[in-house]
Amino acid sequence: MSSIVRVSLIQVGYGDDETLTDRVERVATQIESLPDADLVVLPELWAQGGFASDTWAELAEALDGPIVRRLAKVAREREVWLHGGSIIERAAEGEALGPEGRGLWNTSLLFAPDGELRVTYRKIHRFGFGDGEPRLLEAGEQLAVTDVPFAGDTTIVGLATCYDLRFPELFRLLGDREVGLVIVPAAWPLPRVEHWRLLGRARAVENQAWVLQCNTAGTHRGLTMGGHSQVVAPTGEVLGELGEIEDVLTVDIDLDLVEQTREAFPVLRDRRLSVQV
Repeated sequence: MSSIVRVSLIQVGYGDDETLTDRVERVATQIESLPDADLVVLPELWAQGGFASDTWAELAEALDGPIVRRLAKVAREREVWLHGGSIIERAAEGEALGPEGRGLWNTSLLFAPDGELRVTYRKIHRFGFGDGEPRLLEAGEQLAVTDVPFAGDTTIVGLATCYDLRFPELFRLLGDREVGLVIVPAAWPLPRVEHWRLLGRARAVENQAWVLQCNTAGTHRGLTMGGHSQVVAPTGEVLGELGEIEDVLTVDIDLDLVEQTREAFPVLRDRRLSVQV
């Protein structure tokens, strides 16, 4: 059976004038018109705004809200695995609000081809140095890992989000769960885009896993986004990379390369610091 999977990363660009409803419909329509792919990936907070923290509480939605319903519909209609980027999630009625009592999370979404919301991931590392995410949102507390039947076989997929790239221990924990592909949506600004490019390659090399990085484009709340979405192989090779403008990156990846890389250079067997520190 083929181990080739076609992935499409949609580097959504936006400014400050487009409404939430219009942006969701624009991006959903774009997915509907894409050429066939096995997995489509969107960026972090593409709908509600990566740095629009002053409106997050107002625009937050529970996991049965309009954004989730629209993404589920397009995943089902296209019969595609869809990583919906992330949204500002509001706690459902009766749900615990989290340790800090805020009831808001930066939550990534992975939909199956039947439209089921297969797994969610609440961002563990909040960006902002005490402001923005740390001031307004709860921190996630759990890894997100799921089995995905790509190409007639099962691949273990892990989720991370943006700032998580700076914390290699998170990716090590995903590796301990035998993850072979990590999806990383982001709203990463242009001034630090070289960090984005470098850290994605580092996480792929360290864990000998595929890393799919989908960033945003455009200028939003006075910040120019970095773009440069990329697909990084378990060897660290970048198989495809975009520039700074809105665009779509489509790459065929070979899932067998994970095991081939780990067998050819079995560095992970030599770890000695995976126990108590």
